[in-house]
Amino acid sequence: MTDLEDGRPHKPADDKEEVYFEGSPLLRGDLGRLFIFAIIAAVIVAIPILDKKYKWFPLPLWVWPVAIVLAAVALLIPVLIIRSILYRITNYRIDLERGLLSKNIDTLELWHVEDIHFHQSILDRIVSTGDITILSHDDTTPRLELNGVPNPRPLFENLKQRVIAVKRQRGVIKMDTGA
Repeated sequence: MTDLEDGRPHKPADDKEEVYFEGSPLLRGDLGRLFIFAIIAAVIVAIPILDKKYKWFPLPLWVWPVAIVLAAVALLIPVLIIRSILYRITNYRIDLERGLLSKNIDTLELWHVEDIHFHQSILDRIVSTGDITILSHDDTTPRLELNGVPNPRPLFENLKQRVIAVKRQRGVIKMDTGA
């Protein structure tokens, strides 16, 4: 009896789920945001310093500690944004978990994937990070962007091969309508 004759929609899985990557994007993969927040922190600290030198307007003494705390918070914001994202990429699915206090998890099954795009700028190549964009037929996650992935090229190659294998396993065929 074949799989299609016994009523199952596809062949059973012939291998176990294997995790390719699990973790947050790397902070060095988002150097632009880090740089912007570092400039904001520098401006926050520079205002009391320049005011003391040029006497623009009188600032009370409590401005110094407040400026230092605000600058530290500005430097923590990119770290918190990055740490609020978690990727779990396996040979069957991709889970994207977002949020610090509340959590949202989106799951994309690999057999839904239509196309995968890899991008790595010169700066990304220097710091060994990159971005993988996945386009799919999934209603809730038609476009999934994995930014700041460490060592992205092997992961991209694995995903390409697994998408083909999972589609074959499920009997998914791509049809060109010629339109």
